[in-house]
Amino acid sequence: MKKYLLVFSFLLSFQSFCQDDLMDMLNKQNETKTEYTTATFKATRLINGQTIETVNKKHLNFWISHRFGAVNSGFIDNFFGLDEAKIRLGLEYGLTDNLTVGVGRSSQEKTYDYYLKYKAIRQSTNVPVTVTGYVSGAANTMITGYTLESGSTLKFNDNLERQTYCAQILIARKFSEKLSLQVMPTIIHFNKTEVADMKSEVLSLGFGGRYKLSKRLSLNAEYYLTDHGTSSVSSKYHNSLAIGFDIETGGHVFQLHFTNSKGMIERHFIAQTLGQWSNADIFYGFNISRTFSFDGKSNKKKN
Repeated sequence: MKKYLLVFSFLLSFQSFCQDDLMDMLNKQNETKTEYTTATFKATRLINGQTIETVNKKHLNFWISHRFGAVNSGFIDNFFGLDEAKIRLGLEYGLTDNLTVGVGRSSQEKTYDYYLKYKAIRQSTNVPVTVTGYVSGAANTMITGYTLESGSTLKFNDNLERQTYCAQILIARKFSEKLSLQVMPTIIHFNKTEVADMKSEVLSLGFGGRYKLSKRLSLNAEYYLTDHGTSSVSSKYHNSLAIGFDIETGGHVFQLHFTNSKGMIERHFIAQTLGQWSNADIFYGFNISRTFSFDGKSNKKKN
């Protein structure tokens, strides 16, 4: 009987030792486990420009972007710009959680745009920022010989001259549950410039951020400091500034904003902004984003 008691006591001690050792191992693993930051921004667009966010795998975003005319266009003639309208329709799809492909069509200059976004680095307990690469192209499909709002006349010899390209590095940090900031070094290349003495490359440095006012409402702003060059029309273009609100309602994100840029793709709002806030050349607009899931597992979880 004593032998059995000794064996039983040994087994209890061994079990207790194993449990303590296992708990120590689990605690060490939890201490070194990487936690990634999520929801730095509510949408893939801040206002006019992109954010570091990408679309989840097998999810589709449908974007409707709308800009009215300038508020200084008068009440009788233009009802403070509400009689005018520019629109962009866009689709973007998550090939993976970190890789997004998108296309869109703008009524301004009848422009088609296409792009890729790749989230290369994610903010975590060990990494201070999120870094996303963005490249896009745009094709102007207006009849050759049309006149821009700047007064220049564009004549295309072939379809290649209609192309514009953009590359950005989006760097953002979520400082707290309320505050997120982002910087956007940008280069835009025009295959054909509007005047001969204009540079083909436009360099810009963007700054943006959001501040959460409530669980579903945030205040957003973005500004692009742009080198427009010293050509004969460069003085007509200005830096883009936009201020607005994000309203999140489940599968929708509503973005309401004011901006001195009428365009909704990079070539228009970074390189070709004609409006000035000081002259009340301000355009009221909105973006609406609706997300659709093609992931059967996600749908089953929701059901």
